[in-house]
Amino acid sequence: MKLIIQIPCLDEREQLGPTLADLPRRIPGIDQIEVLVIDDGSTDGTAEVARELGVHHIIRFPRNRGLSAAYAAGLDACVRLGADVVVNTDADNQYRGADIPRLVEPILAGRAEVVVGDRRTDTIEHFSVLKRILQRWGSRVVRRASGTEVADSTSGFRALSRRAAATLFVHNRFTYTLETIIQAGQAGLVVENVAVETNRQTRPSRLFRSIPEYLRRNGSVILRAYNMYWPVQTFGFLAALLLLLGLVLGGRFLYYYVLDPGYSGHVQSLLVGVGAVLLAFGVGLMALLGDLMSANRRLLEELLTRVRRLDAALARQQGDAEGIESTGAPPWTADATRPAAPERTEPAP
Repeated sequence: MKLIIQIPCLDEREQLGPTLADLPRRIPGIDQIEVLVIDDGSTDGTAEVARELGVHHIIRFPRNRGLSAAYAAGLDACVRLGADVVVNTDADNQYRGADIPRLVEPILAGRAEVVVGDRRTDTIEHFSVLKRILQRWGSRVVRRASGTEVADSTSGFRALSRRAAATLFVHNRFTYTLETIIQAGQAGLVVENVAVETNRQTRPSRLFRSIPEYLRRNGSVILRAYNMYWPVQTFGFLAALLLLLGLVLGGRFLYYYVLDPGYSGHVQSLLVGVGAVLLAFGVGLMALLGDLMSANRRLLEELLTRVRRLDAALARQQGDAEGIESTGAPPWTADATRPAAPERTEPAP
């Protein structure tokens, strides 16, 4: 049983050492542990530091592509590297490595395919009251959209089975957390929560600069997910509202026209009502087209899942995973002792 811990990084040379030192070297039920660092266009020598610290695999983007792209590239690489279980954690050491065994246990036991670390955001000291409220609201919306009981939908500390890693795809450029939970629920993957602890904050979040930006970007991710997975419900509800408005205004015009056929003061109601009915017809067509596109998207995702598995099998057969730099560091095995992190005498360029 092979576990790969993937760590998306952006200018994390100072934090990467403590994060790696905190990772477990032995986990019951796991035969091999490897670490994959995805360097998302860092300019501070993060990839060089990763090599010095003895990580097993490195992916490096020539320029910054965003957290979602780094996460998706990591999942694809883990599948090609033969991982049976994938754990995603942050490079800033927000999550405790000691919780990884509990995170992977439901997958090893066959109870779940996606396990999300529940940070219990109401207990995190550096979260403001507004942010805690938004976290609860966002998780509630994602639970409803995904049909799962995820408790902390924005947590990036999660474990995935090989099947889940091959099935999930990210379509937005902001964050993978919300969309992948919704997609997992729609794909029929079993999602489980595990309570985890967090370390003290080492730096402010780089994903967003303010609460309004967080709302704008996460809100658009949720809206897009609804449009992708429930186009008939989303556009159909809007079409029904427009149709109702048109019928009410049309009925108002007819009512006053019957009372006084010679009075034309309510023509505006007729014009707006007809416009609303026409818009309802157009939005209804969008709902039907969206449903057809959603069906095609599901077929394409199934095809991509099969292609990803075939690509992984071919990579293992040829012994070469394109785009992944393997450093040659030996895997952490069940009978290995916990080595100390190597010291760097000089900063990386």
